[in-house]
Amino acid sequence: MLVVMQARATSDQIRTICEKIEAMGFQTHTVEGSERYAIAVTGDLRGVDTCGLEELPGVQEIIRISKPYKLVGRESKPENTIVRFPNSDVTIGGEEFAIIAGPCSVETREQTMIVAEIIAATGAKLFRGGAYKPRTSPYAFQGLGVEGLKILAEVRERFGMLIVTEAVDAEALEAIEDYADMVQIGARNMQNFSLLKRAGRSPLPVLLKRGLSATLEELLMSAEYIMSEGNRNVVLCERGVRTFADHSRNTLDLSVIPVAKKLSHLPILSDPSHGTGKRASVTPLALASAAAGADGLMIEVHHDPDHALSDGAQSLFPEQFAAMVSQLREILPVVNRTLNTTPAKGRVSREAARS
Repeated sequence: MLVVMQARATSDQIRTICEKIEAMGFQTHTVEGSERYAIAVTGDLRGVDTCGLEELPGVQEIIRISKPYKLVGRESKPENTIVRFPNSDVTIGGEEFAIIAGPCSVETREQTMIVAEIIAATGAKLFRGGAYKPRTSPYAFQGLGVEGLKILAEVRERFGMLIVTEAVDAEALEAIEDYADMVQIGARNMQNFSLLKRAGRSPLPVLLKRGLSATLEELLMSAEYIMSEGNRNVVLCERGVRTFADHSRNTLDLSVIPVAKKLSHLPILSDPSHGTGKRASVTPLALASAAAGADGLMIEVHHDPDHALSDGAQSLFPEQFAAMVSQLREILPVVNRTLNTTPAKGRVSREAARS
């Protein structure tokens, strides 16, 4: 249910309505629009009437939300969400097209700094790298953990890029909050509901990847878990799903991008690296993603992919990444997007602040 407030509604009127709804045992979530506030009401609302809410001062109308995702859908927030980062001009979901790039894994300090310098030279503002790596085999490289996070924090301080890295569990997420700027929930954890709730209580924006066999509604419901805990800075990511196709690692579902943008106000990125698993396919599908309306890309880059500890076959060489960025600059104006080439200054990690 959505309580739409009048444009002239006061903060006292909004607070009074929230208190009345919460006294009934439901949760309230204020949604700020371009012209007025609305109050999204969540909980089991089956059989519940409006209880006279429409008669209260400041209320314009009561809208029943038909979709199961109450906070994620455009019924509650028609305007596009723009995710912003504290003390930075970086945004995801606005006019500027976002590029998140870097190696699959933080392998060593030297490797990470080499790749970070390559990424920074293109003007990309967000750097990705896995400090914690969920792997199919228990014997594969699992990441450097906190040591990897410290290396990523050094990347931010040296090159001014914001850091995006994956949490595999609540313990990892807590450590990530000390060092990074955005937490990623990977495909294998898209329906790890306890982790989603913990991410919903995080001060960091969340990048939520679509599960390997998840429907769009399942992805949106996972985002609802995060937002229901209070975190409104959520970015969706299409990273390919499993199909019968054998010419690529996964099938990058570009058709989901315009549909997701129709149903939800949240930004959506495309990950053609995982979506294809093949280096030669990454750039063509990156360009196609931009044309399909994606708000940005997540791209894996490595200076020596043949010796990468994970996902080398899908990682672009530096010159390929630079060429892709150059091509994006040519086509983005056609879809009314821009690519800012000025690197951003990130926040200092808590660990660095202590020293």
